Amino acid sequence: MDRLSGLDASFLYLESGAQLMHVCGLIVVDPATIPGGYDFGSFKKELSRRVSDVPMFNRKLKTVPGGIDFPLWVVDEEFDIDRHVHRLEVPAPGGERELSEVAGHLAGIPLDRSRPLWEMHVIEGLADGRIAVFSKMHHASVDGVSGSNMISYLCSLEPDAPPLDSADAPGALVQQQRVPGDWELFGRGVVSTVAKPWQLARLVTPTVRTLVETGRRARQGTAMAAPLTAPRTSFNGTITGHRSIAFTDISLDDIKAIKNAVPGATVNDVVLALSGGALRRYLEERGELPDSSLLASVPVSVHSESKRSGRNKVSSMFCRLGTDVEDPRERITQMSVANANAKEHHKAVPADTLQEWAEFAAPRTFGLAVRMVSDLRLAERAPVIHNLVISNVPGPPVPLYFMGARIDALYPLGPIFHGAGLNITVMSNNGEIHIGAIACSELMPRVWDLVDAFPDELKAMKAAVLDA
Repeated sequence: MDRLSGLDASFLYLESGAQLMHVCGLIVVDPATIPGGYDFGSFKKELSRRVSDVPMFNRKLKTVPGGIDFPLWVVDEEFDIDRHVHRLEVPAPGGERELSEVAGHLAGIPLDRSRPLWEMHVIEGLADGRIAVFSKMHHASVDGVSGSNMISYLCSLEPDAPPLDSADAPGALVQQQRVPGDWELFGRGVVSTVAKPWQLARLVTPTVRTLVETGRRARQGTAMAAPLTAPRTSFNGTITGHRSIAFTDISLDDIKAIKNAVPGATVNDVVLALSGGALRRYLEERGELPDSSLLASVPVSVHSESKRSGRNKVSSMFCRLGTDVEDPRERITQMSVANANAKEHHKAVPADTLQEWAEFAAPRTFGLAVRMVSDLRLAERAPVIHNLVISNVPGPPVPLYFMGARIDALYPLGPIFHGAGLNITVMSNNGEIHIGAIACSELMPRVWDLVDAFPDELKAMKAAVLDA
């Protein structure tokens, strides 16, 4: 039985018409490399063939009667590729701005929970002759790492080669799983509910140990940044269902050169410092730069450490972005020290803590909390937990071909939340770093102003670090 974990299910419970919990990706490909040329019908047929045996593409949700336990994944016996793959054309003149408007519109449409929770939109009509593919997958089904692995089922190292993981796709095993009946599911749910007090008791000791360790590190000044200490900005409020998207590319070699020039720094430190500098420029131009640094929630994969089942195996660190520091080199140096402390602090927290606490998530409680935050606009009154989410997802170091088309860019786009209406996600790909930003349109209508600041900030960082 393929039951959702508490953390997987929490993304279902947190979703509302404004707070959409799907993960998006914008892939820009060159159709000239497709053997035999591009044709949408052939493209969709090949995509259907590749996803037919991959569970994340052909499973749907089955709820437990009474909602007393988390849903489970079952194979959709009526799977129809036409309900998941669509074709449209970008408006003239077919540039980046027009593409981002289409992507923003698609990002604001919820997925249909009666079907497998994914969609792909093939977008034609780009001025340079390329094609974009906008994908959506629900966060209940994938996290950053598993979402990135999805690419391996659809991509190859050569235009006419088989998919990277086609031999390892576990679809056949899932197809043979028996689907329990409603009474069996209800019985399992009752047993699971009865056992929760004992499960909770087992969490007390490691949780207390974590709190004691956090207190010790706080006294020593080696703790990660604390939530609820973020300054308020214009994008920290109650979000709507409208999305604005922007994207850009920077050189991975430039990031590595800066990293190598600052002792102790990592690529992630430089990326976070770059984001902090771009945000500083954006806020300063609007006359909104806070005196204290912005605080980012940075997802951390625990796939290698976690022993629990589930698609989402993730924890989180809180990092100050140095938006109060003008000098780029000083910002990176501070980031390096703070992140080293945050990583050590994070290692002291058991990898499965978030997953284990999420097992006690109650659908009605989550739903009520989301409605209360939205209806009472608590995100504008309560302290700011964190300003935004920033994710750094490792990508392939070599060229990849999506359905035979060479991938020129891959922009990941994560969800946004009430109180944190901006998400920045970066992915490395064949020597480039692709940056995708998604925001609530009402809170940040000009997200391109932020994204356009990244290349300018990178030039400033190179001048401060490499030319000094």
